[in-house]
Amino acid sequence: MAERYIKRALESVLARAVSEFPAVLLTGPRQSGKTTLLRHLFGGSHTYVSLEPPDVRAAALSDPRGFLAMHSPPVIMDEVQYAAELLPYIKERIDARRDEPGQYLLTGSQNLLLMEHVAESLAGRAAMLRLLPLSLREATGQADMPFPWEGESPAPARGQPGPDELWPALLRGGYPELVAGPARDAALWHASYVQTYLERDVRSLRQVGDLSSFQSFLRALAARSGQLLKLSEMARDLGIAVNTAKAWLSVLEASFQIVVLRPYWANVGKRLVRTPKVYLTDTGTLCYLVGLREPSHAAAGPMGGPIFETAVLMEIVKTLVHRGKEPRVYFWRTSTGQEVDIIVDSGGSLVPLEAKLSATPRPSMAKGIVSFRTALGESAAPGYVVHPGDIRLPLGPGASALPFADL
Repeated sequence: MAERYIKRALESVLARAVSEFPAVLLTGPRQSGKTTLLRHLFGGSHTYVSLEPPDVRAAALSDPRGFLAMHSPPVIMDEVQYAAELLPYIKERIDARRDEPGQYLLTGSQNLLLMEHVAESLAGRAAMLRLLPLSLREATGQADMPFPWEGESPAPARGQPGPDELWPALLRGGYPELVAGPARDAALWHASYVQTYLERDVRSLRQVGDLSSFQSFLRALAARSGQLLKLSEMARDLGIAVNTAKAWLSVLEASFQIVVLRPYWANVGKRLVRTPKVYLTDTGTLCYLVGLREPSHAAAGPMGGPIFETAVLMEIVKTLVHRGKEPRVYFWRTSTGQEVDIIVDSGGSLVPLEAKLSATPRPSMAKGIVSFRTALGESAAPGYVVHPGDIRLPLGPGASALPFADL
């Protein structure tokens, strides 16, 4: 039985880009639904070729012009990072018909090397978009739902998982195959995904020699999701060089497996922490890497808070990325210990959010938000304490409790 197609928030942005640019590059982690999305929207108008099979790749590299003549536009070219040498020849063909939009729809699952090639070859000719795993909005059929701070008044929960369904959803994660196929074994899928990712992508990206050490690094990073990223400590614990840890971190960031959250700096006379925080992109991958298989264990164990904070951050990041925007998201922490988990720069106003695991929000949970709003003054918007329960209530001046389902 075919798995159901899930509407993606990126669809309208993608359609507009295809109508305006000669080429569109859609990047994102493996299995995030890039090919499915392109074939769903453009399967009737574009032919399709994948550059992943070795024989296809060899044909493309041995005779680029002949290959492009055989696969003439409009065409979807999948996994273009395997034959990035094609890009100058694609540029040559685009320049012959510069005014014709939607000629080449390209996908890639590695950001680092691909973006270098695209910047060199297709600057000004290609729109660049990202597709991450499903947000909970998309998974529950609410792809275009606004954030609470974007509407005129708070809206009630609209079909998002309630407290009882939330942890099973976080444990499975947002990859479309698992969301569209609820009978699939999530632990088995993530085990296969991690192994495939390590063997395929990590080997083909630079700087990784020892795969077992890299896997240990990935697990150690997962265990620190939501924490300050102290690479020198991690490297020492794992017995690897700091430069190796930095290189591996860049590989994980380039292949969309992690998000590095940077601190918000403002000259407000406070000494601010400058170390970034790191988060796994997918809560399902995170739970798998730290050995959690049961929703109750995930919720009640020591990783419950970091998993929930990761879910809150990634719901915001995915929603913004799928609008075609670069997320301007930070955290705030002073040297005296005042902190806010997430700061969203929303059109010039700074929205502070705290992620709290307790379903019983209390005013004390908003003290970081109050400190932030005092420090930042008029540029700080009212904030939210996001929690897994279903209670909405004020928690003091400029702060209110927000169920995760309403985020």
